[in-house]
Amino acid sequence: MLRGAGLHTLGRWTRDRAIATPARVAIDDRGVSLRYADLDGRASALARRLRAAGYGVGDRIATITGNSADHVVLFFACAQARLVLVPLSWRLSPRELAAQLDQADPALLLVEEEFDALATAALERLAAPPGSARLGPSGVERRAPRPTRRRDPESAVELDNRPVQDDDPLLLMFTSGTEGHPRGVLLTHANCFWTNLSLGRTIEISSRDVVLAVLPQFHVGGWNIQPLLAWWMGATVVLERTFEPDRVLHLLAERRVTTMMGVPTNYLLLAEHPDFATTDVSSLRQAVVGGASMPAPLLRTWHERGVALTQGYGLTEASPNVLCLPDDEARARVGCAGKPYPHVEVALCDVVTGEVVEGAGRGELLVRGPGVFAGYFRDPEATERALAGGWLHTGDLVERDEDGYFSVVDRIKDIFITGGENVSPAEVEAVLARHPAVAEAAVVGVPDARWGEVGVAHVVLRRGVATDSEDLRAHCARELAAFKVPTQIRFVPSLPHTSLDKISRHTLLKELV
Repeated sequence: MLRGAGLHTLGRWTRDRAIATPARVAIDDRGVSLRYADLDGRASALARRLRAAGYGVGDRIATITGNSADHVVLFFACAQARLVLVPLSWRLSPRELAAQLDQADPALLLVEEEFDALATAALERLAAPPGSARLGPSGVERRAPRPTRRRDPESAVELDNRPVQDDDPLLLMFTSGTEGHPRGVLLTHANCFWTNLSLGRTIEISSRDVVLAVLPQFHVGGWNIQPLLAWWMGATVVLERTFEPDRVLHLLAERRVTTMMGVPTNYLLLAEHPDFATTDVSSLRQAVVGGASMPAPLLRTWHERGVALTQGYGLTEASPNVLCLPDDEARARVGCAGKPYPHVEVALCDVVTGEVVEGAGRGELLVRGPGVFAGYFRDPEATERALAGGWLHTGDLVERDEDGYFSVVDRIKDIFITGGENVSPAEVEAVLARHPAVAEAAVVGVPDARWGEVGVAHVVLRRGVATDSEDLRAHCARELAAFKVPTQIRFVPSLPHTSLDKISRHTLLKELV
């Protein structure tokens, strides 16, 4: 199956590990262990079964499932069989899932039993739904149905025996949709290889590590931020379906977890748990933070427990790793996103003139390198815009200091202009978050007849701490220029979030305009 395959293909990873460390545990899935020999054996058998059933190069297999060993088996089977895995979010509505299924046009949909009702409701909305089956040993690993294909005008389905190549697509990941309609991001074998190589040269994982994986596998970080690197290196991955603070604390101590990845919200919920101070976290030598920078008080809380925190910045289109800030540097550069990973090249582009910004300055972050995606699925116009000039245009406004460190200012499309002045919602949100009564805040710019746009803040209050709009506006006025102070404060019970717990300003804006 793998003979003659490209040098950077991921299907060979389990084969190599099955030879070198067959008895070592690859996955601990809720207490059920899967050894490397068994992981490779199941993945290889499923790859053969899918090929025999008629699945060809580039056919897409969609899934609706929680994190599981069965899903990992399918991933490596797709890697061997030249197929594309399309992990869909079980957090979406049937309407949203139907739209993504229509866009991805899979030859097969595999569903975990828990999500049968959701999948059925989504498939009922499609004029020509794909065939579906159960994930795992009692489903597709026992019998693979024939592929369902509605359309594939771009290229004929190949059923030849050519080996998998580095540039073959492996993952089709949907973006979070914070700016509107989600797009399907195609990541190749080479993309995944290089982003994991970059990660491994900065955040080392060895065969002795125990990695706790809690990010959902419908997110690129659920694969390319630690889990795939761990399976490449022969480590053990403790695979969790969801993030539950009490269970995570239990696993840290019981499984002697050595490293994990999460977003700042995860680490805050752990730190606020009543068992945090007494939980044995001595095995946790490092933790990785993504999605946003860690606030200084939260950094200190984890440092006091002896845990090193490496922060980073990335996006799905970059597979996702772009910038990294090791723990020793994070202590002195709170709020900074760091410098580029190895094998990643970045630049700044002036958002007005389009000229490259040299040295210290502010502009849109551009990225290029072998981790940059192959394009948006069946959307050549959007791909051309995103990769204009040979660079990935991230849409993020960043600042670079004199030492070459980058800090993310905000999404360019989220910045609004009031009276001719640019306002970054993230800057205002950070000020609001420093008020003792504010648990969470989100700011959006809305149309205004006089100023063009004005800021409206949505605030979730902490229990037991009183404040009002006048108090919060005065708090902002003490730290911000007058034009940045929100004209309106709306108190809300909660804020909308994306699948990775980022605040969805797009959702808030739709409610206001």
